[in-house]
Amino acid sequence: MKIVLRPSLTLYFSLAFCTFFSPGILFAQNQDSLYVVQHYNKFEYQIPMRDGVTLFTAVYTPKDSSTDYPILFARTPYTIAPYGSTNFKSSLGPSDHFTKEGYIFVYQDVRGRFMSGGNFVNMTPFIPNKKDSTDVDESSDAFDSIEWLIKNIRHNNGKVGIWGISYPGYYAAMSAINAHPNLVAVSPQAPIANWFVGDDMHHNGALSLLMSFDFFSVFGIPRSGLTTQWPAGFKAPSPDAYTFFKNLGPLKNADEKYFKKSIPFWTDIFSHETYDDFWKSRTTLAHFKNTAPAILTVGGWYDSEDLYGTLKTFQTIEQSNPKQFNALVMGPWFHHGWPTETGDSFGDISFGVKTGEFYRDSVEFPFFNYYLKGKGNWHFPKALVFETGTNKWESFSAYPPENTEAQKLYFQSRGKLGFNENNSEKDEFDEYISDPAKPVPYTAKHVDSRGFYYRFWMNEDQRFAAERPDVLVYESDPLDTNFTIIGEIEAEFYASTSGTDADWVVKLIDVYPDDAKNPSPNPKSIEMGGYQMMLRGDIFRGKFRNSYEKPEPFVPGQPTKIKMTMPDVSHSFLKGHKIMVQIQSSWFPFFDMNPQKFCNIYRAGTEDFQKATQRIYHSAKYPSFLTVHRLK
Repeated sequence: MKIVLRPSLTLYFSLAFCTFFSPGILFAQNQDSLYVVQHYNKFEYQIPMRDGVTLFTAVYTPKDSSTDYPILFARTPYTIAPYGSTNFKSSLGPSDHFTKEGYIFVYQDVRGRFMSGGNFVNMTPFIPNKKDSTDVDESSDAFDSIEWLIKNIRHNNGKVGIWGISYPGYYAAMSAINAHPNLVAVSPQAPIANWFVGDDMHHNGALSLLMSFDFFSVFGIPRSGLTTQWPAGFKAPSPDAYTFFKNLGPLKNADEKYFKKSIPFWTDIFSHETYDDFWKSRTTLAHFKNTAPAILTVGGWYDSEDLYGTLKTFQTIEQSNPKQFNALVMGPWFHHGWPTETGDSFGDISFGVKTGEFYRDSVEFPFFNYYLKGKGNWHFPKALVFETGTNKWESFSAYPPENTEAQKLYFQSRGKLGFNENNSEKDEFDEYISDPAKPVPYTAKHVDSRGFYYRFWMNEDQRFAAERPDVLVYESDPLDTNFTIIGEIEAEFYASTSGTDADWVVKLIDVYPDDAKNPSPNPKSIEMGGYQMMLRGDIFRGKFRNSYEKPEPFVPGQPTKIKMTMPDVSHSFLKGHKIMVQIQSSWFPFFDMNPQKFCNIYRAGTEDFQKATQRIYHSAKYPSFLTVHRLK
């Protein structure tokens, strides 16, 4: 079958940020999409919202009208192409299973995007108490769209399901708030939840430079009117991302050299350096108090973009709606990996299980069929998560599981990591020099700055970092039994800097024994002996240690407590493996470089960047440790 792609920019987006994969990025012309063309009619509508704005919507209805069908609905800012009632998608629904099952498939450009009217607002703030028809948000737009579809699309059975990945996952999640009564099943997949604390644009106040720059240089360009086309994107002058962003210099140079104030949301980021009302109004987590549909939240352990949003969306809905069906699925996947990939490996690591196929066959497809068609027997645990290390699926009746115990991993002298607290009365510490001119890279790969980030960095071998003098390493003795952890990781440590601000990167790593067997076959010549597989890492901007709203400088040289929470893991360190923690002060260019001087980093100049001596303490007075949750 001949597949026709949209222009290269759209393909770039499909492989990059927040892509809504199956629907609308890859499509075939009508003469090539044989099954879809033969079995579906396509109609296009402008559906009116309560404020008079119309949203462009494509509807695929089965030609067989002898029965009624449920509606599967997807809302996206990433185009519902192909446009035109004679141009058909090559497949319909969340995966290939759905095309032949028989559904009414609906795709909609959200407000202000492509062929829909109105103005686009990134992560539109939710309005809890709507007073009149001018109070609109993504929840009301979903409600009004469903109302119109139920009344106007023939042969629907009155049941609607919504799904979406990443930004469309956010739209799916918002549709569940004060949901339309006919909306019975929602699957937010890798949904955005908070763009300052943990998703996409920032982690704990540090800017996700590589993602933000590349994403908004395309997505952030305002349209001049209704359009079916993506705008021309930015092309970096250097093919090497590390070199390009290092040469870029201070963040303000992005506008001065390239964007020229043409990207409104980039300007918004620079105007809101702290967690102010601009960011608070855009978090979804404060609003999941009335979500009636059955909800299946899905995410990947190796999602560089919206791992935080996935876990927090599930947890918040669970806390606020205890009687509702609400379940979580976490697999060993990258961002948007589960609808298309086999899922039997990630980077250098093979799992021996086709996790993506299992999810599509045995989870997602039965979920929608049960709630929308009444087919099958749906008996699903509260959480189905893939445990790396042992490489198996585990199910839990509660999440986080109840049968865990907190275990502290203490930083100790001479680079040791142990289970016992350090009782030394001396102010022991390790130190390194952090130089903004030579930041620690986030990956060992030389990544093309025109092709987005390296997908497999989240479980990449960290030996390249351990060898650097500006990275501290703490390592345990070999384990005498399997050590299985699940849930959040809390880092609590005492640090000082010779500057007045600093970033702190913490990484939890599984170290393979020296006699670990190499893969077979081994086309990439991977050496597994001594392999340092990153399990989880995150960054914390030090000035926000007490408050995201009110940053504070460090007192140079003064030991200061830092507390940060990293997203969940589900992993078993096998017998003979070692546990490692690495500490550093840059992760470039995935995250921007801290000048190490207390200031507004978005306004900082070259003169504000300085070297700093960073210290990590470990003593009875200043204990430093990670807390993990060991599965009993």
